[in-house]
Formats: sequence, C-alpha cells, structure tokens
Amino acid sequence: MRFRRSTSVVLFVLVGSLFVTASVASAGPKEDVAAATMKWAQTLGQNDPDKIVLLYATDGVLWGTLSPTLRADRAALRDYFVTAFKLLPSLKVTFGEQLIRVYGSTAVNTGYYTFSYIKDGETKTLPARYSFTFVKDGENWMIVDHHSSAMPTPPR
Repeated sequence: MRFRRSTSVVLFVLVGSLFVTASVASAGPKEDVAAATMKWAQTLGQNDPDKIVLLYATDGVLWGTLSPTLRADRAALRDYFVTAFKLLPSLKVTFGEQLIRVYGSTAVNTGYYTFSYIKDGETKTLPARYSFTFVKDGENWMIVDHHSSAMPTPPR
C-alpha cells in the first residue's frame, strides 16, 4: 500500500508541475501580439525614429496618421517618424479597445488609440483608429502593415 500512496503522490506532483509549466511557458499568440503592440507604444514614447522602425519588417508599410504618403521601406518609415516627433513633441499613445485575430504566423490588431503630445506648453490629444498586421519572424512579431487615421467626427 505504501508503494501505491507514494506513486500517487509523485504522479500528482508531476501532473501539477506540467500544468503550471505549460501555463507559464506560453501565454498564447494573442497575448504575444498584444505584447508586441505595447512594445510599439513604449518605443513610440521614446521619440526615437531609429528604434521604432526596428519593430517593422524590412518590407513593412505605413499609412501614417499625419501623412497622405504610403511609406514602404525603412528609410521612408524613419522619415515619417522624424517628422511626427518634430510636429508632436513628447508623443505618447494610449490604446483603447483592441481586436486581435491570429491566423497562424500572421496576426491583425485593429482598434483605436489616442495620441498625446505637448504643444505650446499644453497637452493635446489626437484620437485615431488603427490596424496593425504582424508576421511572426522567429520569436518576434514584426509589423508588416500599419494603417492609422484620425478618428472621424460623427455625422450631424
């Protein structure tokens, strides 16, 4: 009997350990995409165009909030962010509702965010809507397509 009890205890501990390890080891692809999005937000807040462009794939594209020009390479992306950081000093972003969908190694995050910046000593805000398309590259989710546009005013 003693053998059965100790075997049961060992089995219980092993199964419990596997359950805890599995739940800690991988949060899941949606959570990983949410984390990649938050990394973009944190990096944007550093106001460093050289850092933010590294979150985009080498063939990533951007339809930016502040420009009618499609940016389709890292040099053009960098140029966009250089201008954005000049026009919107101390730029930060806060995300609202996000809808994340994962399709294998591709994911789409759609929602709204609010940019804030300092102009003439005052904090200003710019609400916008966005879509990020990510592709998994190794362990990293890279932005391959980013569309952002100012939130339209409701019709009257």
